[in-house]
Amino acid sequence: MLDLGSLRELNFLSLCVRLFLGIIFSGFLGFSRNIKQRPAGIRTYMLVSIGAVLTMTLAQFEYSMINTLWNDAYKINGIGLDLSRYGAQVINGIGFLGAGSIILSGTQKIKGMTTAAGLWASGCMGLALGSGFYEGAIIGFLIILVCLFGLPIIEDSILLKSKNMNVYIEFRSIKSLKHVIELIKSLNISIFELDVMNNFDDPKTLIGANFYMELSNKNIKHSEVIMALSEFDEICNVEEI
Repeated sequence: MLDLGSLRELNFLSLCVRLFLGIIFSGFLGFSRNIKQRPAGIRTYMLVSIGAVLTMTLAQFEYSMINTLWNDAYKINGIGLDLSRYGAQVINGIGFLGAGSIILSGTQKIKGMTTAAGLWASGCMGLALGSGFYEGAIIGFLIILVCLFGLPIIEDSILLKSKNMNVYIEFRSIKSLKHVIELIKSLNISIFELDVMNNFDDPKTLIGANFYMELSNKNIKHSEVIMALSEFDEICNVEEI
């Protein structure tokens, strides 16, 4: 490990450095969520990280006080103190916070998982900074950045070339379902699973269905399939999920 001297100890300078790095790192992570209009953005990530940093510095502060000014009272009262519980409670708390950002959309698609995981990772990064483990926090920050910015590009590239395709389609009535299926098959696409979700007893409600399909023609692009489906009169809305 690098010899960072007094920065590993608990003092005013190290506290400022830890809080500053927590703000900068979590700000970058939150920025990526803001760009995509996700529930948790820059401020949320910053608050989670700063709270984690302060929690770990509080644990170090109490440890130093117990071994100095509070030592006599600590021995007399025999108080048991497990400083590792501070970090554990932060991780548990972030779990509840992240769960609030996870939703199930009308297309039965789970959204917010990356946001929740990012909040949790940001909190863990803050714990590392708060304990003075700068190397781990910096490496973790770089890896998280790659996950949030780099991997989506690779994932999109792989999905666009995949022969499997999941599409959510809304149409006016259940009678249109047969015509939609015929249209999909005319595009040389196989349907291996179909999930109709909406209540089609109500004539005013659009029927929504998830189509899990396989493209027999490898040369056809996903965007071309969406375009062909959107031009069909009986289809009101179509999106890839």
